[in-house]
Order: sequence, then C-alpha cells, then structure tokens
Amino acid sequence: MTVNVTSIKTSSNGIWQGDNPLDYAFPLLIVQTVLVLIVSRSLALLFKPLRQPKVIAEIVGGILLGPSAVGRNANYLHRIFPSWSTPTLESVASIGLLFFLFLVGLELDLNSIRRSGKKAFSIAAFGISVPFVSGIGVAIVLRKTVDGADKVGFGQFVVFMGVALSITAFPVLARILAELKLLTTRVGETAMAAAAFNDLAAWILLALAIALAGSGADGGKSKSPLVSIWVLLSGVAFVAFMMLVIGPVMKRVAQRCSVENEAVNEVYICITLAGVMVSGFITDFIGIHSIFGAFVFGLTIPKTGNFAERLIERIEDFVLGLLLPLYFASSGLKTNVTKISGGKAWGLLVLVISTACAGKILGTFVVAMMCRIPVRESITLGVLMNTKGLVELIVLNIGKEKKVLNDEIFAILVLMALFTTFITTPLVMAIYKPARGIAEKTIRKLGDMSVHSKDKNVVETLRVLACIHGPTNIPAIINLIESTRSTKNSLLKVFIMHLVELTERSSSIIMVQRARKNGFPFFNRFNRDVWYNRLAGAFQAYSQLGRVVVRSTTAISSLSTMHEDVCHVAEEKKVTMIILPFHKHWRMEVDEENDNESHEVIENAGHEWRGVNQRVLKNAPCSVGVLVDRGYGHGSKNLGSEGTVTQRICIVFFGGPDDREALELGKKMAEHPAVEVTIVRFVEQEAESGNNFVLRQSPGKSADGSYSFAIAKMNRQKELELDEKAMEEFRSKCGEKVKYIEKGSGNVVEEVVALGESVDYDLIIIGKGRFPSTMVAELAERPAEHAELGPIGDILTSSTTGHKMVSSVLVIQQHDVAITEDAPMYKVKVHDENVAEVSSARHEITIANAV
Repeated sequence: MTVNVTSIKTSSNGIWQGDNPLDYAFPLLIVQTVLVLIVSRSLALLFKPLRQPKVIAEIVGGILLGPSAVGRNANYLHRIFPSWSTPTLESVASIGLLFFLFLVGLELDLNSIRRSGKKAFSIAAFGISVPFVSGIGVAIVLRKTVDGADKVGFGQFVVFMGVALSITAFPVLARILAELKLLTTRVGETAMAAAAFNDLAAWILLALAIALAGSGADGGKSKSPLVSIWVLLSGVAFVAFMMLVIGPVMKRVAQRCSVENEAVNEVYICITLAGVMVSGFITDFIGIHSIFGAFVFGLTIPKTGNFAERLIERIEDFVLGLLLPLYFASSGLKTNVTKISGGKAWGLLVLVISTACAGKILGTFVVAMMCRIPVRESITLGVLMNTKGLVELIVLNIGKEKKVLNDEIFAILVLMALFTTFITTPLVMAIYKPARGIAEKTIRKLGDMSVHSKDKNVVETLRVLACIHGPTNIPAIINLIESTRSTKNSLLKVFIMHLVELTERSSSIIMVQRARKNGFPFFNRFNRDVWYNRLAGAFQAYSQLGRVVVRSTTAISSLSTMHEDVCHVAEEKKVTMIILPFHKHWRMEVDEENDNESHEVIENAGHEWRGVNQRVLKNAPCSVGVLVDRGYGHGSKNLGSEGTVTQRICIVFFGGPDDREALELGKKMAEHPAVEVTIVRFVEQEAESGNNFVLRQSPGKSADGSYSFAIAKMNRQKELELDEKAMEEFRSKCGEKVKYIEKGSGNVVEEVVALGESVDYDLIIIGKGRFPSTMVAELAERPAEHAELGPIGDILTSSTTGHKMVSSVLVIQQHDVAITEDAPMYKVKVHDENVAEVSSARHEITIANAV
C-alpha cells in the first residue's frame, strides 16, 4: 500500500468507526515507543550481569527491531515501522537527541579540562591523531572495495571515517568508570580529562565534516569550496558569540537561582530550554547539525551552584528514559547487517575493528608510556579511550543522513562501535585492578580499645564511620555521637558518609565527579559540604569541640556495590565502628486538621537499602551498629548542660560477643555527665533436666526470613566466663553511675517488648546475638521480619508484634574473625546424655541449660 505522506492524519476516529490506529501518526508513535522501551529495558536487564552500559542494550535493541532481525518480516516492518512514519519518529527522536547533547555539554566542565594539564592533552591528541590517520587508510580501502563508496567526495568521506574511528564517547566512558569504581583513580581522572578533550575535538571535526559534505551520492552539483569556508566561519562566530555573550548571561541566571534562592523561577528554566532549541536552529540554519548548537549552549551553563543540577532534574529522566531510546530505534531501522554479506564484507568489518582498536589503544599506550605512566595503567587508558557507543552512533547517523556513508559501510561502522564498547568493561576488569591500601594495627572493635588504653597518659581515639541517607538521619547521628564523647582523655573522630545511589541519570556522574577521589569516597578538610556544616554546627555548642573532629564525604555507587565503599573507607580510616541507618525511619507527624493530634509515620527507604546494610554487616572490617531511629535526637535536648540528665540509655545484656561489645559502648556513654545508663541483664534460671537442644544449620531456610547464627565452633563455658568478666569490669569502672537491673529468663519476648514500649529510655542498645545464650536461642524459629537485627533487635523493631514501640534501637555486631560465617538454624531437642556427642559438629550450637 502506497501512502501519501501529506495525507497522514495525527489521530484516528477509533476502531468502532472502522479506523485502524496504526494507520495514523500519533497512535503508531505510541506503539513504537512502548515497543522500543520494552525491548531496550529487557536487554538492559540481560546485560546487567556483564556490567555493560545501558547504551549497549539500546543499540542492540534498535538493531534487533530493524531489518537485521525482526524487520526481515515484511508484514511487521510495514505495519509497525512503515516508511511514512519515519519522519515523525525521527523528529521526536531528534528532540531527545538535541536535549541529550545539551546534557553532555552540561557534564563537560571547560575549567576542569583546562586544569587537567599537558598529560591528558597529549594523550587525547595522540589518541585522536593515530586512529584518524589510520582512518584515512581504511577509507581508501573501503572506497576501492565497497560498491558506490567512491561516488562521495574524497575529503568528506575521509573526515567522516577519521572521526568515526577516533572518537571517544565521554558519557559512556563516565558510566563505565563509575560502574567499575575507577572514575577518579589516576587512570580514571586521566581518561575523563582526555575524553573531554577528545569530545571537543570530535565535535569540531564533525562540524568540519558536515561543512565539507556536498551533495553526497546523488550526483548533484558539487558545492563551491567557498560555501564550506562560510559554514566554518559562521560556526566559529556562533561559538564565540555563545561563549563571550551568552556565557556571562547564563552565569547571571545561575547566580539568581543559587542555593540562597530555593525556588528557581520557572521563567529561567523555560528560557534555558527555549535557548537549547534556538541554538539548535541557528546551527542548522548555518549548515552545521542542530545538535552542535545544543552542545555549545550546554557548555555555557555554569557548573557551580545548583542551577545546572535543577535543569538536569527537570529534563534528564524524560530525555534519557523515553526519547533517546527512540533515536537508537531509528538508527537500528537504518542498520541492515545483512548488507555485510560474503567473505570480503566480513573481512572489511574485521579490518575496521582492528584498525580502530589498534589505532586508539596503541596511540594512547605509546604517549602514556612517554608520560611515564606504568605499563598496566597505560594499556588500561588505551582500552578506556577506545569506548565508542552513543556519540559514535550520532556521527554515523549524520554521515548516513548526508549520504556520505552507504548502507554497507554504515552497518560495518555500527557493529564496530558496538564491539569496541562491549569489550571495554571486561578488558579493563581483566587488566587493571587498583591497589587498595589495607590499614595495619587497626582497632577493630571497642573491646580492643579498653586493652590499648591502660596508660592513662595516652589520649585514646575513637574513630566512627557514620552513614546517612539524608537529612532525616542527622539528628539521631548527632545525639548518638555526642553521647559516646567522653569528657576525659579521649578524642572522637567522626567520618560522615552520605550514601547516594548511582542511577542511569547523567546528574549522578556530575555528583560522582565532585565527590570521588581514588575510586572511593574521599574526605577533604577544605571542601566542606552541607553535611559537614550541619554536623559541625551542632557540635559548636560544646566547649570540648576540640575533642571532636568531623569529616564528611559523599559515596555514590550502585546499591549492589555500595558496601564496598563503606567497608573500604572503614579499612582506610582505621575505623572502630560503622553506624548504619536502618532502612525504616519512624517519625511523628502532627495532623493540623484533626485537633493537632500526632501520629506515627514510617518512611521506608526500600528493600535494596536493606540489602546494603546486610552486605556491610557481612563484610565489615570492624564492629557495626544499625541505628533504628524513632525520633532519637528530635526532641529539644542539649547535651551540653553539665549535670542535667537528658539522655536515658538502656543496654540489654544476654551474653555473647555482640552483647559484650554493646557493654563496651555503654562504658563510654556512662562517662558522659548528661547520659544516664541502665543495664538490664537477663540471667538464665535453673531449668529442668531434658530441656537441652542444639541449633542445627538449615540450608533450605531463607536468610531474610530466618535468624542467622554463627556456625563456628565456640567454647560455651569460656563465653560465660568472658560475660561475667565483662560485667564485673563494667560495674567496677562505672560503679553507682549506672543502674543495674536483673531479670529472669521467663517470657523473654514479653520482657523485651515491655522495655521497647516503656517511655523510660530514649535508646536501647543490644547485641545482635550471633552466638546466642539459651534465652536468645529459644527464639531461633520465631518468624523474622528483620533477620539482620537478630532475634532481640527484631522484636524491638517488628511491626507484627502489635505493640507500639517508642524507644530507638541500636543493634551492635562485634567484629570477630572467628564468627564471620553465619547461617539460618533450627532447634533440635536432645537428651542430656547426647549433649557432648552432638556438640562436636561445626555447624551446630549446643544449648545446655544450667542444672
């Protein structure tokens, strides 16, 4: 069926009136968009285990939907992607492309490029020059081999081929580096700076190629060389005008939308978005592609302040999530891999891939070696600079649009871009593994501090790494840190780490560039961010501020690897304890419409953040505390007033390594004059003979729904002795400053719930109980809601108990190499005479009641 494009209507009258929606522009566009999103997102999930950037999935998805695969079915192609729909699809995709290049311009900071030095410039220059020259050789071979290639002017064909082989995709490279945690290692920093130079050079060369492009393969009249010169001069004048005139204007706009002015005027956003479109129109009017104008306009936006971030927040999800995949689909529809047929064509593909990889990798490697960069890092740089992907596809599409590249050459170059980007991540992971320094002689737990601090003249330093998700965690962290600050010979060093998820959004990359150093989060005493200011401001009230040192940083990672950042910083900073915020946060909200009655609101960060906590607990190099906040620190309390008790802490002690660590923390808190500490000790009572049982490992049970206990062999008698010794030391050191309450082992659940419901305590501290006492072991088969907190911690935080808990909870896990492995277990009752027999098994814990 032949359709007159001028007769195409936007929308149908509906199927009941006999119209097929797929014969109308807008309904068909909706179907195309949904299909593209489903395919690209499905492939992204498929490629995720291979740690491939999303762009790979989108390019492959476009090719699969095109004539190379599914499109070989003529009925499908004519119904879903008919030729008359191409202008509509490409117009919508081009809007996405325009704003994407604006975002790329926003990411590129010209000041940081200037500061990156001669090394990055040299690497970028050689990294472009060698493959560009190689591209000339490949262009000559292709012109002689591929039918119709010689119909295009030699100059524009050579420039397009040179750009196609020499380009580095800055946005894709940034994503790969962030995923591999190499973004600002020495290799990452150099690669990013060189890629930024490369990007700028590539756009200049592309503008040159477009200016040189004549009437293409149509055999029309060739342009006068003066036309190309006028196009180039107009382009230079446009860039100069944007930088010298529009740049200062946008700087003033950004200043008016600074942090002080919380509400950004919508007028400025609208003007900026309109500026993107106008810039694109001007460069298209000149004769250079419209994306060049959008890219240059992005460069004029100041990178400091929050205006750039606000802009990105407004447009990037819509552009990157919806419109950009359409561009890949339209590219895929033009890519016909079947055009590469016969040994000669596949030989040309191998030649192009080999030349592109060899030119880029060898060119970068040689100059990196000349700059005295180690061999392994030099090879890694070459592989990283070989990243193609998105920007490459844009260049190829423009070349096909200008009819400089025919179908076969276009397909060969698309596959080359796909292959070079795909191999980047696995090659870098195989070649380069940066050395991570491991701290020696680190105090791993609070119990070790007591041993190291016998000399009263030595100032002991407690190092704490406190993680936060956002502002809501700050009051509780401040209160907890302050309560552990001893007023005697001790120094408290606090490292605050703001945990931020790395998403597919480009603004994540900007944040990563600002916040990272050496591949992991870094602490800068000069660049103090908003978290530092809030925390330091809170500590200003204390006269002993010199005894508290606060450092802050931001860790930006995908949630699956966030624990690596936390554990690495804990290792590097020789931290004694990590404090993690629980994934749920309770707060009181006042209902103004209902007589100002207050009610409890639960904010849930999500199951994935719970997974971060679980992985930190499993891999931490020191003790860990999980803070369950129910308004701890939100009251009008000031711990600075000496002699006034403003914090009431309860330490629940059942016994075991985790509970002893909680006791050690209680020792430090008891030294604070404004903190009242109460010890509630549960003591095992004599039980009838025959109540002995063992906990046996249960491989079939889920670790999320069942409590896990240590599978290591431990001496229970020795543990009981250590418990008694720890309690004696605590009472002798703290004396009458601490209240001491003993409870029997009756109904443990009821007793613990009563403590949680009591308004007598602001914070309850408990051990996780991985090597449990008899009383805790009795709860092994209780259904778990938050298994990572242990049985007692779960009781105090569970919403299934039907009780209203009011106290905040801190669950402590002691660092102990002997009990790093744990697993879900179930109870098996045994007779007295069999206790010794079963206790020898490594994956069993024997629970023998006192007789």
